[in-house]
Amino acid sequence: MSNHYAIQITDHSDKDACIRAILKGAYADLFPELTDKRGVLFSTITLQNLIQEEYQHEHITLSAIAGKDIRTKSSGEQLKVLFTYLLSLNPDFMILDNPFDCLDIASVKTMKEKLLSLSASRQFIQFFNRKADILSVITHVIEVEDNRFSTIQSLAEYHAKQTETATINVYQIPASPHAYDAIPEVLIKMKDVNVSYYEKKVLHNINWKIQRGEFWQLVGPNGSGKTTLLSMIYGNNTKAYGQNIYLFGRKKGSGESVWDIKEKIGYFSPALTDFFSRRNTVLQMVVSGLYDTVGLYQKPSYLEKKTAEEWLQVIGLSDEKDVSFQQISLVKQRMVLIARAMIKHPPVLILDEPSTGLNDKNAALLSRLINKIAKETNTAILYVSHRKEPGLSPDHVLELQMTEDGSVGVTKFFDSFASSNLNL
Repeated sequence: MSNHYAIQITDHSDKDACIRAILKGAYADLFPELTDKRGVLFSTITLQNLIQEEYQHEHITLSAIAGKDIRTKSSGEQLKVLFTYLLSLNPDFMILDNPFDCLDIASVKTMKEKLLSLSASRQFIQFFNRKADILSVITHVIEVEDNRFSTIQSLAEYHAKQTETATINVYQIPASPHAYDAIPEVLIKMKDVNVSYYEKKVLHNINWKIQRGEFWQLVGPNGSGKTTLLSMIYGNNTKAYGQNIYLFGRKKGSGESVWDIKEKIGYFSPALTDFFSRRNTVLQMVVSGLYDTVGLYQKPSYLEKKTAEEWLQVIGLSDEKDVSFQQISLVKQRMVLIARAMIKHPPVLILDEPSTGLNDKNAALLSRLINKIAKETNTAILYVSHRKEPGLSPDHVLELQMTEDGSVGVTKFFDSFASSNLNL
């Protein structure tokens, strides 16, 4: 039987460098079976490189398999196409870089079945963040700390280890130094919303209402229209105009600017970290949320600075307030950006796949922060994720279910939804 390896990288190690080294055969002592073997990388890195190659050099690969421009597909659908392409190269081994992060429940099941069927003929090295994602065929688990490989364990030994608990500080969330005028009880309302792109029907008769202080989760398969729905709330999707969509008591398209809407919505997506490349400190990053700027360009008032410092107490980063945002760990960056989004206590907070790429401990830490915001503020939270995070319990779920006429929205209480989707 072939050995298959799972590798967990800590916050202080360079995963990309580790992957490149394995592909070049640098760890022959750890993986002697891979000597003189040809490997491929199943990763969003490979995906983006191939998409860029198509766009810049018209070397069509993924789009030919997809039957359409690969950029028009959702991230989960793009990864499925990439997997098909990599298999066509007939590699000896595959490095799987968190292969389930962007896939919906059904796609995860299908992907796992494909990988299990291939495990007899190909070797796998799976980089993972979550214990639940480790493939059942894995024979050895390796943890990497500070770019060093630790003792190799069996899968059973690794599962027997206790996951570290995560705690968030008991400090109360500070009040906002910013006030909003005339915010209604119903913040977002959609009535019979339909969206089509050319011949493809995406959303069908969506009826949805979000009120102050409610905690919602938005779920649905890859390609079901979650991104479209979010863009009609937060973005400038022209499909929203002329429909019965009301944001903060005003019909969308009745004269407001996109900035009028965004000023009342806090937003976080993991992709946001790419926009903050300036050398701002952790404290400056949180304060910048009061000005809706990418970085801080003016001197904050005493009250504004004090409020930001109180947020740093909440997320446990007071001692790192003068550290560069770029130098702190991934989970700390995400907590800082959520604090930045929340410093004004916006009526709505949108969290788009906030735990993607985090390990179990850090995902639990983020969930505790979100729970605290839900409990201690009047901000309505819209949480988008394929995964059911342990300990995170929204009040309501809007599930997009795909039909020939486009996805319909089914509203459920979270408890009933979770009990029927134990592997969300």
